[in-house]
Amino acid sequence: MARNDGIDRTFARNQDLPTLDDVAKVQEHNEREKDSYSNQDIDTTQTYRNIHFKAPTDSYAAMFDQMIADGVISTRGLKADAVKYGELIFDVNSAYFHNHGGYEYAKQFYTDAYKAAVEIVGGEQYILSAVMHADERNRAMSEALGQDVYHYHLHVVYVPVVEKQILWSKRCKDKSLVGTVKETIMQVSRSKKWESKVALDEQGNPLLTSKGKKVLRTSYSVLQDDFFNYMKAAGYTDVERGERGSTEEHLTVTQFKVAQEQQRLEDVTAQIAQTEQALDTAQAAVEKKQKELQSLQKQTKEQRTAALTVQEIRSMGKKTITGNITLTPSECSTLKDYAVNGILAKAENSRLEEKLQQAQKSVAVWKQRYESLKEQARPYLEAVKLAPEKVRAFLDAILTRTRQTRQHDQPSRRKSQDMEL
Repeated sequence: MARNDGIDRTFARNQDLPTLDDVAKVQEHNEREKDSYSNQDIDTTQTYRNIHFKAPTDSYAAMFDQMIADGVISTRGLKADAVKYGELIFDVNSAYFHNHGGYEYAKQFYTDAYKAAVEIVGGEQYILSAVMHADERNRAMSEALGQDVYHYHLHVVYVPVVEKQILWSKRCKDKSLVGTVKETIMQVSRSKKWESKVALDEQGNPLLTSKGKKVLRTSYSVLQDDFFNYMKAAGYTDVERGERGSTEEHLTVTQFKVAQEQQRLEDVTAQIAQTEQALDTAQAAVEKKQKELQSLQKQTKEQRTAALTVQEIRSMGKKTITGNITLTPSECSTLKDYAVNGILAKAENSRLEEKLQQAQKSVAVWKQRYESLKEQARPYLEAVKLAPEKVRAFLDAILTRTRQTRQHDQPSRRKSQDMEL
């Protein structure tokens, strides 16, 4: 079973496509017309599994123009900047499909969801394209479960239309026809298609505010209700209605991603702390060895200074006629002392020289470790040095996302901004 909170919710989202550029971008994405995508979760090796419930016969814009030419829709009276295209996105969290068997279950679910879309739009003739995406990998769940998990969802691009009756005007020669229906057209109108509706009570009467004004149900709420009720009637009773502003659509994905980001942050922080500690230890060890080296060098110098020089020894004593060397009692005593000190100094010098060599080797080893650790920590240290605010902002953003996700886990706080695929 995939990780889940035990609650699966349906989601229906409507978005406007105001410009032809927006329409073209949606077409490229939905129809997989590009060779590569910035979204790294799109697995093009699985694109063949995408299912068209209605495949486009041409570009979306060309199909729109053909619908006008065929009289299927009308733009009469429409402003130049009016919204002429819309996209419905139907979704359930990834864990729902994974726990129900995956791809085959998703196909059946969205087959029924497409039927709901036809009713919501007002007829299949107003749909330009309807495709279920099965090639977008849920990276977080895949990594967590050790297997590929895909996020199944349905895109429906359509033309928003409403039925409009055209009446005979006063200029009509037959005055008996004035005010009667001249013709009925399907007018392109986003605002009328998604206008708010009056909320009704159980008896079918309009709900009123304390000031006597009618309570309106927003188009988003109506869309969520219609989709949920249709899917429930189709037999999907184990899902709940999505809520406005909820991020439940990708709740499981977000939980995994935030958990992974948090884990990565903790790992990086631990590595940084460990490296900094190792650097401090190495630096302290180098300084300690350097002090020991300086002390040994000082001791060696003092011992060498204390030892009797060859010239001083040669200057002692006087040569007799017989060739012998005579020393004064003072010189003899001094020479004995120097001899003893020289022997001791030689032994001590030998010991110090050996200790000095060991210290030099130890300093070299610690210096090498210090340089290695310094090189490993270099990217982090440079980042902090060059852009401390950005590094701090990155860490703060990760921690903020973690806190927000924890808030989403509380039943009373499951509201935020609308989901994005």
